[in-house]
Amino acid sequence: MCGIAGFITPGLTNAMTLLRYVSGMTNAISHRGPDDEGAWVEESAGLALGHRRLSIQDLSPAGHQPMTSQCGRWVIIYNGETYSSQELRPLLEARGVSFRGHSDTEVMVEAISAWGLEAAVKQFIGMFAFALWDRKDQNLYLVRDRLGIKPLYWGNSGPTFLFGSELKALCAYPNFYPKLNQQALAGYLKHSYVPAP
Repeated sequence: MCGIAGFITPGLTNAMTLLRYVSGMTNAISHRGPDDEGAWVEESAGLALGHRRLSIQDLSPAGHQPMTSQCGRWVIIYNGETYSSQELRPLLEARGVSFRGHSDTEVMVEAISAWGLEAAVKQFIGMFAFALWDRKDQNLYLVRDRLGIKPLYWGNSGPTFLFGSELKALCAYPNFYPKLNQQALAGYLKHSYVPAP
């Protein structure tokens, strides 16, 4: 199952605080991943990524997340399973990628590194939700599978952008004050989804 959580907040650049906040978020969803946990921060951006791991494909430490691409540009936290990873792996090896482990996470981050985010995601067949940090361009991307099978919640709390596999993760952020949007609730009850905006 696994669980992901994180945030980006301008002005909060203390590594210990970033780690403490994201650890609180992932602890709130610890039931999603009892096998391993990890966190990664980019102090200058006020970014923190957290992961709770349920080991299925690669039981070794080589599947630990957050995972950084070999080139060092991309950092990913991922929940799900990518069925096409076994087909993509030899294509990447032919391009000179040498894999450290056997996880689909590593195949995904190296595919993104080799082909770019949009082209790589078109090759991913499966059920997944992931957060991807581009260290070069300082951009955070949130991506879900085409059917939205794996959960991914996100929202703003003041200047902070939060996300996670469950709402519990967002509520665990110290400065998050949930407020019910009456229009969104009415739209959901009427349409079974929240229409834009």
